[in-house]
Amino acid sequence: MQKPKKLFIIDDDEDDQLFLHEAMNDLKIPIDCYYANNGESALKQLRNDEIPVPDFIFLDLNMPKLNGKECLVEIKKLPRYANVPIIIYTTSSNQKDKQETMQLGAHYFLTKPTRISELCTRLLELFSTDWKTVFKKTVTNGSH
Repeated sequence: MQKPKKLFIIDDDEDDQLFLHEAMNDLKIPIDCYYANNGESALKQLRNDEIPVPDFIFLDLNMPKLNGKECLVEIKKLPRYANVPIIIYTTSSNQKDKQETMQLGAHYFLTKPTRISELCTRLLELFSTDWKTVFKKTVTNGSH
């Protein structure tokens, strides 16, 4: 049996959290989900080791208290999560947001789709990526 993927979903919109969870169920991928409704709460959980190291962090951009970009900068300072892919999961399709978050260290930019089938396709892309190779290249190139 496949080991569950651990997802940390940082998003203030519970409907978007549920949509992501439903897509994972549709894909029949076992998951353990951990949630934070804002950047401050997420960082508290990460800094205090309140959750296991996730396989993926899904990070919304538009949140109260600490937005996604600010949260991303802080997560990148935590060595324990250096090899965890950070997926920007947002309603934004703005190219500037994509470029900025990738420069800040995000690994993937996913504009929230309106159809669950589209989300499933994008998630399959994500989960079939060899992230160990991606991180090796990042270290080899010296870029983040």
